Amino acid sequence: MVPRRVSFDWRATPLHWIPGEPIATHVINVLHLLLPAGERWFVKVFKEALPLITDPELLKDVKGFMGQEATHSVQHTYVLHHLAEQKLDTAAYTRHVDFVFERLLGDKPPWGIPFPAGRWPLYRLAFVAAIEQFTAVLGDWVLRAGALDRAGADGTMLDLLRWHGAEEVEHRSVAFDLYEHCGGPGPLRYARRIGTMCVTVPVLLWMWAWGAAYLIRHDPRLAGRLRYSLRAHNKAVARGLLPRWGELGAAIRRYFRRSYHPSREGSSAVAGAYLASSPAARAAVNPVNGGFRQGP
Repeated sequence: MVPRRVSFDWRATPLHWIPGEPIATHVINVLHLLLPAGERWFVKVFKEALPLITDPELLKDVKGFMGQEATHSVQHTYVLHHLAEQKLDTAAYTRHVDFVFERLLGDKPPWGIPFPAGRWPLYRLAFVAAIEQFTAVLGDWVLRAGALDRAGADGTMLDLLRWHGAEEVEHRSVAFDLYEHCGGPGPLRYARRIGTMCVTVPVLLWMWAWGAAYLIRHDPRLAGRLRYSLRAHNKAVARGLLPRWGELGAAIRRYFRRSYHPSREGSSAVAGAYLASSPAARAAVNPVNGGFRQGP
């Protein structure tokens, strides 16, 4: 598990990178709104948890995870710059994302909630594990989403999404394993895992719908002629351009099982095959942990 120093050239990527599909384009573009701040926060939470790790293999995986997530944050930030160059400014939305991760999920519990000493860091680890359940499922979906290729989606954007998705599948168990390692006695650990997922689901849905509506409303090419709607979203789902609701719901139900482990999500073989063929990953030189080079 290594961070890959990828880079992408966005100059030829159009604003509507799925031709004729602004709804699907912007629903997926919400990833770029959420991930820069979210993945910076993941790294911060994990860095603070490093002293709690007593398993050398888990420690190695956590450091690899941190390197990959830091790279994801940077690359999605570059997409925000590209959107701004096309007159779609996202700053009014992303400052709310920053508030969620920096204040509501910051170093201290929100609203002065009196958590017992040492408990709030465990809740933050549990929130990371809950969010990572969705990133793994979405990563697996985008690797299999042949409808995006058939729709003529921009190759650079697809490579970014699939490189990222493959790495999410690659490290899909790390956040869960870290939480289980640090989370305390079994019943409390399980209850905290379920509780944080119950908060994560509605907040993530709300932020995603709000983000898609924001992007569509401020898209200079649409000029206010289109609005985000569940009906339009579902039409894109039916065309295979967005994940099926049932697929996402099933991932939540699996997470609620006491016996659950994320290693059952996705396919390491599929993820590894994509990373071996990804133009960006093949061109990546000198990953953060040194010496590794992908491609010829």
